Amino acid sequence: MVAKRSSLNQELKNVYFLVTNEVPDAPVISPHSGAIFEKRIIEKYLLENGCDPITGQTMKAEELIEVKTPPIVKPKPPSATSIPATLKTLQDEWDALMLHSFTQRQQLQTTRQELSHALYQHDAACRVIARLNKEVAAAREALATLKPQAGIGTSAGPNSMPQHPSIASEAGGVATQPIEQAGMSAEIIQKLQDKATVLTQERKKRGRTVPDELITQDQIKTFLTTASHPGLHSASIPGILALDINSADHSKILTGGNDKNATVFNKDTEQVVAILKGHTKKITKVIYHPDEDTVITGSPDMSIRIWNVPTSQTQLLLRCHDGPVTGLSLHPTGDYVLSTSSDKHWAFSDIRTGRLLTKVVDTAEVGLTTAQFHPDGLIFGTGTDDSQVKIWDLKEQSNVANFPGHTGPISAISFSENGYYLATAADDACVKLWDLRKLKNFKTIQLDDGYEVKDLCFDQSGTYLAIAGSDVRIYLCKQWQDLKVFNDHTALATGVRFGKHAQYVASTSMDRTLKLYAIE
Repeated sequence: MVAKRSSLNQELKNVYFLVTNEVPDAPVISPHSGAIFEKRIIEKYLLENGCDPITGQTMKAEELIEVKTPPIVKPKPPSATSIPATLKTLQDEWDALMLHSFTQRQQLQTTRQELSHALYQHDAACRVIARLNKEVAAAREALATLKPQAGIGTSAGPNSMPQHPSIASEAGGVATQPIEQAGMSAEIIQKLQDKATVLTQERKKRGRTVPDELITQDQIKTFLTTASHPGLHSASIPGILALDINSADHSKILTGGNDKNATVFNKDTEQVVAILKGHTKKITKVIYHPDEDTVITGSPDMSIRIWNVPTSQTQLLLRCHDGPVTGLSLHPTGDYVLSTSSDKHWAFSDIRTGRLLTKVVDTAEVGLTTAQFHPDGLIFGTGTDDSQVKIWDLKEQSNVANFPGHTGPISAISFSENGYYLATAADDACVKLWDLRKLKNFKTIQLDDGYEVKDLCFDQSGTYLAIAGSDVRIYLCKQWQDLKVFNDHTALATGVRFGKHAQYVASTSMDRTLKLYAIE
């Protein structure tokens, strides 16, 4: 406490001597306590008490240790501490502060101008980039449209060698299918037979049991519209004409539209995966390969395209018809595609090499409207313009059965997974069910007058049948009971498909929407 008081006194004395211009006594240090004292005061204390004020030990004045300090700097002369001098100092400080503030403001204004100029340049660059991106997209679309034409129009010289169909032409960049028929070799027929044997055995193992995950008929009755997507195709040319679902990844849905494009859509992420551009006319038939990220499309432009979805590019361009392509069906092997056309022919092509294996004219020489493979892949059905449903043997390439009874061109056919039932529809407002074992019509579902049927589809278990047309309907097979009717489309429904285990139903329409139905 005494040391602190002594320090305070020392500071006060220093201030005093600075003001009065007097020099204080030199400080000294006590050798016993180590404290610093003013020499005059400690000597007076020792004279009276004879001991250290801190420790109380006996101490003499001779024992004090003097502290060597630099000479005290004298304060400014009194003229510098006058009021006018102080005001002048303050004025100088104020002027310096104002000059600094002005400089800062000037620099800020310059920086603002530079920033404004940089932002303007950035905005102009963004506009240029957007315009260039738009031009690039238009150029790519035009190139995709011109590629197949260039590939087809390329003519070889008289001395040139024939090109293998699997090799893309340099001009077109897309492999085109030759007109010549390669024929059904014994190897191909054996491959088809082996696949059919395997599928038949698998069907027998499954028997009549249905998967445990399959949606029940009571649950289907509670289905509601859970999603509606109107932005998959162009609004200027409205209408979705075809639909298919990837049977391996049931979240991916394929649609074909009036706008000449096919769209791959992921229903889970609600994002467009790919837009496939290249056809010169509307796309009326689409197939999503069950084992690969590959898509097959058919169009009235007389071409069939095999697409790679990740690249959105055409892998093969098949031209095996002289008229609009009206039907497409993928063989269970996943290697061949069946196509029909209004040119009265059906064709069987290899989607790996692009070879046309066989092309057969209809026995009655009428236009064909649709086609689908039987689940075993050895027979298939076609619809005709003269109301006939015809069953063909693929290996023999012959017409083995006919199902008359409809009125008007056949609009849709569908085989049940059990291999026994065939559903057909035409322009007569009814759906007929045929027993392939007895080759007869055993059930006719009569719809309302004027009802148009555009698509038919059995689910993977063969338990339910879906009808798309004036509305979307779900029927229970065997009892053929009407389970659910969806009237949400504002125009004609053109396609319908079941999701895995009928967990959801998808439909497309001329109203440009893809709708999904499921339990809410």
